[in-house]
Amino acid sequence: MDQCVFCKIADRELPSKIVFENDRVLAFEDLNPQAPTHILIVPKKHIPTLNDATPEDETLLGEVILCAATIAKDRRISTSGYRLVANTMGGAGQSVFHIHFHLLGGRSLAWPPG
Repeated sequence: MDQCVFCKIADRELPSKIVFENDRVLAFEDLNPQAPTHILIVPKKHIPTLNDATPEDETLLGEVILCAATIAKDRRISTSGYRLVANTMGGAGQSVFHIHFHLLGGRSLAWPPG
């Protein structure tokens, strides 16, 4: 996708502070953090929204979630608590149309959000 900012980050066309990468998943620091830990975790495959995911993406999306749990452990927030958020469509706050999960932690998170 020529205009997708997350694809550009994955292709190293835009800089980012990468915290995890393998051949299918990329995780990097959010530029506008909302918590002491705020990491974006994206599949490298361009999928615009969760609505566009197919059964073939099941393993990939599971890998993204397991990546989040690993990063939470590495950042020492797994026992105090963290939140994993995926906004879908503009009304829910999705501003980059490439599936991504926000890993938030390191402070108390209120409920309900938003």
